[in-house]
Amino acid sequence: MNKKVKLFGMAVALSSMVFAAGCGNSSEGASSEASGEKGGESVAVVLKTLSSPYWKYVEAGAKAAGEELGVDVTVVGPSSEAEVIQQVNMLEDQVSQGPGAVVVSPTQPETVVPVLEKAAKDTPVLLIDSDANFEGKTTFIGTENYSAGQEGGKLLASMLKKGDKVVLIAGALGNPATDTRIKGAKEALEAAGMEVVAEQPADSDKAKAMSVMENILQNNKDVKGVFAANDDMAIGALRAIEAKGLKDVKVMGVDGTMEAVESILDGKLAASVAQSPYNMGYQGVENAVKAMNGEKIEERIDSGIDLITKENAKEQLDFLKSISK
Repeated sequence: MNKKVKLFGMAVALSSMVFAAGCGNSSEGASSEASGEKGGESVAVVLKTLSSPYWKYVEAGAKAAGEELGVDVTVVGPSSEAEVIQQVNMLEDQVSQGPGAVVVSPTQPETVVPVLEKAAKDTPVLLIDSDANFEGKTTFIGTENYSAGQEGGKLLASMLKKGDKVVLIAGALGNPATDTRIKGAKEALEAAGMEVVAEQPADSDKAKAMSVMENILQNNKDVKGVFAANDDMAIGALRAIEAKGLKDVKVMGVDGTMEAVESILDGKLAASVAQSPYNMGYQGVENAVKAMNGEKIEERIDSGIDLITKENAKEQLDFLKSISK
């Protein structure tokens, strides 16, 4: 798998140290800090939330890089991805403390661009997971979300037959990462002859996705496939489907989280498009340090994807366990 090539060994070696530093203890809307040995250098990491497994992996990667490179890393994030203003406030607070660099995953890029532009005048600003256009950006590190959606849509279509009805469950409105995944998946599914009967947001939340799917099923009991823009929503949709006693509905998500991979191995979720959240966090801090040292950084760094099905889910699960001990 692409995401394991460079960092798998490092992840295994650092996993216990990273989580002892506080990753597993971060609370919703909270912050965590990993202190390096140099003390004088610091990186602020502002994520979309700290309340889901995906962002815990990002946090773990960022803090592992801080430990390895000897820099102070502070990680903050709001209580949910829907708390856009809370993220803006957290970003402003971190910038005001004068870190050596800022790593950000903006939920709604347009809301944070003014803060990022101001920060970029004096500080390297790196984006991970979700991009934004502004003057002075150092780099973007993340998945090509449109391609992730496209590949996921193609995989889901391969499990169905032409004319089957499918559902799309998006993230929070205005979230470019999840919006772009849905766009890619929709185009791939429609190109393969599937009928998209519903497309609704569920804020990247399991409970909301379950409720959304319950409502959709009231008028579409013959749905055969569901593509959700993240794994939590896929699991929520699956719960609604199981509660209705429906069989043979193929449900897939994006992120390749441990819960999703275990569900795939259990024969419940059909698949997941796995991103490299650990690598995003690690590479975000790694490149922030390079930027602080005056090194030239590529403008775009692709962290890659993997399609996780029952055939390779065990390998993915072993990797996730290795960075979660």
